[in-house]
Amino acid sequence: MRITLVTKVLADGTACAKCKDVMRLLERGNHLPRIDRTLVADERDPAGLGWIAAQLYGVGSAPFFVVRTDDGRERVYTVFHEFLHEVLEAG
Repeated sequence: MRITLVTKVLADGTACAKCKDVMRLLERGNHLPRIDRTLVADERDPAGLGWIAAQLYGVGSAPFFVVRTDDGRERVYTVFHEFLHEVLEAG
């Protein structure tokens, strides 16, 4: 399984409030090592990889997670607690 986290950076260079909260929860639960890749949707760089991922997966808000299973299936999680229970705490 491969997990990608997409976060957002605002025009002033700070992380969005929800992204900060999710990062704190990931750190507190010692889940950060399970995240394989982090992409940033930076408002100062609308052509960046985070924006490309958001467009590709049809997601309009950050943070979100893309989970790719070993058989190639992908699932997008836009609700952190759903991701936490179904992916991180499941195994």
